[in-house]
Amino acid sequence: MWGGAEDRDSLATIRRAIDLGINLIDTAPVYGHGRSEELVGRAVAESGQRDKLILATKVGLEWNKEKTEVWRNAAPSRIAREVEESLSRLRTDVIDIYQVHWPDPGTPFEESMEALLHMQRQGKIRFIGVSNFNQAQMERCLKVGPVQVLQPPYNLFERGIEQEGLLWFCRDRGIGTLIYGPLCRGLLSGKYRGDETFGSGDIRAMDPKFQGDRLRAYAACVDRLKPIAQRHRKTVSQLAIRWCLDQPGVTVALCGARRPGQIQENAGGAGWSLSAADQEEIGRIVDETIQVPLGPEFMAPP
Repeated sequence: MWGGAEDRDSLATIRRAIDLGINLIDTAPVYGHGRSEELVGRAVAESGQRDKLILATKVGLEWNKEKTEVWRNAAPSRIAREVEESLSRLRTDVIDIYQVHWPDPGTPFEESMEALLHMQRQGKIRFIGVSNFNQAQMERCLKVGPVQVLQPPYNLFERGIEQEGLLWFCRDRGIGTLIYGPLCRGLLSGKYRGDETFGSGDIRAMDPKFQGDRLRAYAACVDRLKPIAQRHRKTVSQLAIRWCLDQPGVTVALCGARRPGQIQENAGGAGWSLSAADQEEIGRIVDETIQVPLGPEFMAPP
């Protein structure tokens, strides 16, 4: 779905991230059907720096034997099985942040939370998180026990957690946010001209942002953002990451990378800030260029 990756490149990328001082690695069982967790576990073990790193993974998605279908399952029995598998693949005794990957309407959230609290009492996980949950769903979880982390989509083009008030909800309650997609699946990387097409199986072929006139509009918007990045001697992707980090309530921007050079570039989003004037100009450009903003709803599994 994401274009594929070589194990050698993935391991080198994780090692480079650790060398750069990046100390949080987020993964999930469904990424490569366990392969991502295995690679993270191997790279971290070989680094000898497990005690300095925060490992975050997820629970609550299941797939068939053929690995052709994925569905939500956050039942307590599934959580009990998955936590053991993730601990083994990650080569660790405890998972620092354990997140329900998507809300499962087939399982009461209260039951999932009780199962997570049980894992926490057993010392298998440190902090409980949820991913892709809305405020009402989080409030139900919070009635059972503490939720320390939310992982929502968020970037310059996908700002639903602002409009829904979810970002402020987390900020006011001291809930950390690990926002994902700060580059909007590469749309904010600056590499698109607006005339690209994508083959079957590529996640961008399913994303309405990457189609026809919409892709041209988004590419034009990114072109208008480039001069702001250049004023700071940064790339537009570093600008996009920095914009996320500068928003009140954002704790971490999770950036995917396949190769060491990409993680090196992503790291350039740290260590500086955008001015209020920069923020205002960026907001104006996006509002003028993107007439009908689209969210990432197409990514939701059944």
